[in-house]
Amino acid sequence: MTNDQLLDAQRLAGAKFESVASRMIPVSFGNDAAGIEAARQGVALVDCCHWGLIKVSGDDRLRYLHNQSTNDFQTRRPGQGCETVFVTSTARTIDLATAYILADSVLLLVSPNCRQQIMEWLDRYIFPMDQVALQDVSDHHAVLSLIGPVSDALLTGLGVEISGEDASHQQLMLGDNQVRIAVGSCLAMPGYTVICPAENAAQVWQTLTTAGAIPIGDRVWEQLRIQQGRPAPGHELTEDYNPLEAGLWQSISFSKGCYIGQETIARLNTYKGVKQRLWGIRLSAPTDLGSVITVDGEKVGKLTSLTETDQGVFGLAYIRTKAGGAGLKVLLGDVEGEIVPVPCLSHDYYDPSAE
Repeated sequence: MTNDQLLDAQRLAGAKFESVASRMIPVSFGNDAAGIEAARQGVALVDCCHWGLIKVSGDDRLRYLHNQSTNDFQTRRPGQGCETVFVTSTARTIDLATAYILADSVLLLVSPNCRQQIMEWLDRYIFPMDQVALQDVSDHHAVLSLIGPVSDALLTGLGVEISGEDASHQQLMLGDNQVRIAVGSCLAMPGYTVICPAENAAQVWQTLTTAGAIPIGDRVWEQLRIQQGRPAPGHELTEDYNPLEAGLWQSISFSKGCYIGQETIARLNTYKGVKQRLWGIRLSAPTDLGSVITVDGEKVGKLTSLTETDQGVFGLAYIRTKAGGAGLKVLLGDVEGEIVPVPCLSHDYYDPSAE
């Protein structure tokens, strides 16, 4: 089956489409409330085919990625994986990616609209002596995400058993199709990421929905992203912020050697120099993205993402560390807000003596 057949299957399920990252993707299945409930209490299925998938191969691939991003690749083995952040030389964020270690390569799952930028960024640092090859394989694969506490039971019912740490993965049969299934939904919610050849995407989609997964569109995914606190390029991941400010401490190795941006990140941790932090924010009413956040008339932050939920208006915002954190009452013009923690983010300094 082709990608057109995947779109046909989604259209029959009520999908409405928009072009995202040069691909037509479902933004809604007309079931947004049911989709949110499925992600919280059951199992939801989201099309992530507009995300980028980059294959890094060659004998130096692990050393190379180890030197180009924030996490530790040298200790990883096939079947393992990790989240890692690509940053500039001054530790400004480019993208949060998930890496899957294979026997002969590494697959990097990168954010929508980032694959060309990441390809160019990585290519810039390949030297003639490096045995590293880069290939954008996005168009040859489909990426689907299962989200929700019933994901385990759904896969078990299909004869699939997989466990392990986040980003650990196996190549398995799902129905009649060979797929790679990884632990983790890219959110702080239980789930799995399914990678398969593009020509099999419709069959895999139908297998999962027939088994009980509720399809959700990109609009619901975006709501979940914001409520969970996953930072996104163009919003929270820009050259205005570093990964410590973005709350991505769990994606950083403080014990490995040099990498691009390492000196700045290490110094910020050692001297506790993080001047602003990313938080969730509950709002009394909708407002504009980019709105200035104030306390007692003084600017303390900026709103970077916004969504309307069944529990009210919610967003993500950078807040000056000295202004406070969870529980802080703020204003965005006439709109009241309260700063709250979100599951995807952490703000604890790394203490090497704790190991």
